Amino acid sequence: MDWSFQLYSARNFQPWQNVLKTLGALGYAQVEGFGAVYEEPAAFRAELDKNGLAMPSGHFGIDLLEQDFAKAAGIARTLGMKLIACPWLEPAERPTDADGWRAFGRRLAAIGAKAKEAGFDFAWHNHDFEFVPVGGVVPQRVILEAAPEVGWEMDVAWVIRGGSDPLHWIEEFGPRILAVHVKDIAPQGLATDEDGWSDVGHGTVDWAGLVTALRKNTPAKYFVMEHDNPADFERFASRSIAAAKTF
Repeated sequence: MDWSFQLYSARNFQPWQNVLKTLGALGYAQVEGFGAVYEEPAAFRAELDKNGLAMPSGHFGIDLLEQDFAKAAGIARTLGMKLIACPWLEPAERPTDADGWRAFGRRLAAIGAKAKEAGFDFAWHNHDFEFVPVGGVVPQRVILEAAPEVGWEMDVAWVIRGGSDPLHWIEEFGPRILAVHVKDIAPQGLATDEDGWSDVGHGTVDWAGLVTALRKNTPAKYFVMEHDNPADFERFASRSIAAAKTF
């Protein structure tokens, strides 16, 4: 199984050349991109190739995807992506009722149609806010129902922080899950300097069981290590891939 690494986890540990060299040496085969690595796509692709890394998936903001999809697609092609994921909605832009979330789902569906036409898969990446009920509905469910052709990049730890059981979502929406963020949660009160996140396999999330469920119930191709605020990216990357190989 090829493990990927979300480069956002290493944003504070520059330069990128050293980050990619470290990831390749640790045994990662893939990375996932985000906005900060898209400034010079061809040059970044050369660094990936040098270190034996592929970038099959990447995050793109909804503004770029809606306003200049051609630019996003060009970046994605240059870097070798197959999956484009939209990862975020600013708090001020989040709907406050069910109709608003349905409308947002339709916005994602429109992007997804462009992505399909351009030869890409497209997915929404969740955080915790999509699992907080609004007007009697759970936004994540409304999004998935309003955009039936759009995939889901499931960030399991954020599902848990949102108060939901990821296994229930995997069982119900498994066919929609195209990629997974592999993130762990530290025991209560620990790792406060790292926003309560943990190295994968060293926290409270049952990753061994979840990987089994994900392999059984989903077509997910990309399993992406992520830590939103590691104090030491190399420690996180090395301990996480070592643990993941036992799942």
